[in-house]
Amino acid sequence: MRNSLRRRFISLSLLLLPATLLLAAEPNVILLWPKGAPGSEGQTAPERVESPGPGHDYVRISSIHKPSITAFLPAKDKATGAAVIVCPGGGHTILAWDIEGENVGKWLAEHGIAAFALKYRLARETNSIYQVEVHALADVQRAIRLVRSRAPEWGIQPARIGVMGFSAGGQLAALAASRYDTGSTNAVDPVDRVSCRPDFQALLYPAIPKDMTFSKAATPPAFLACGYNDRTNISEGLPQLYLALKQAGVPAELHVYSDTGHGFGLRPKNHGPADCWPDRFAEWLDHSGFLKKP
Repeated sequence: MRNSLRRRFISLSLLLLPATLLLAAEPNVILLWPKGAPGSEGQTAPERVESPGPGHDYVRISSIHKPSITAFLPAKDKATGAAVIVCPGGGHTILAWDIEGENVGKWLAEHGIAAFALKYRLARETNSIYQVEVHALADVQRAIRLVRSRAPEWGIQPARIGVMGFSAGGQLAALAASRYDTGSTNAVDPVDRVSCRPDFQALLYPAIPKDMTFSKAATPPAFLACGYNDRTNISEGLPQLYLALKQAGVPAELHVYSDTGHGFGLRPKNHGPADCWPDRFAEWLDHSGFLKKP
């Protein structure tokens, strides 16, 4: 346990390195639709970024009309061939960008896993024209297609691309794992010819979609985690989701962390039972065969 804590301390300390030391690993931002996202026509309001302040200790992003992914790629000598689309939460009104996006992307890349933090359109911010199961879900699906279409370029195995989501982002990840297609062979855009099926899903304190169905053949394996003190619909709903997956024969692993509430994410200052979730996730990926080098 002490060795595990030491490894986490070293990994998380990387998040605090001066910016000048991280220039060589500056993340790459890629628009999902370079010519404009379908459904965002005429939306020109600039993206809003709010630094940590009273009432919140994380970076908040909103007013997203140009959905994108920010790439965090591992060093070639560490790369495992796996990749994760990371969907931050925020109630579909904001994105908790650092604690559920960038920090997670950096940790995954440091451990050999390519990560892509997703800025998706927000359906519940004031005056939003977007819908969760239309525009936000389309952003997740497009991100999976885009990463898979560029897998050789980024040293990724096309059958090792998963989706991870936190809170509202967990809802999107779960939807993406149940509503996917193999691509349209006749699409003009070559990205749309690629499958948007995630090979695995990681749901952390997710808003659980209703009326989900599962099957051993169709549902990707799942890593599930939440806090014991979270809202009842999550702290009791996620174990129920685990049981439904198990009954359907879908491989799943569940962690419920004591003395832990909602939104623990990945913070350098985290100290508590849920601190170890990234290690458990990496172990699960490894045991499931997703981290084996090609």
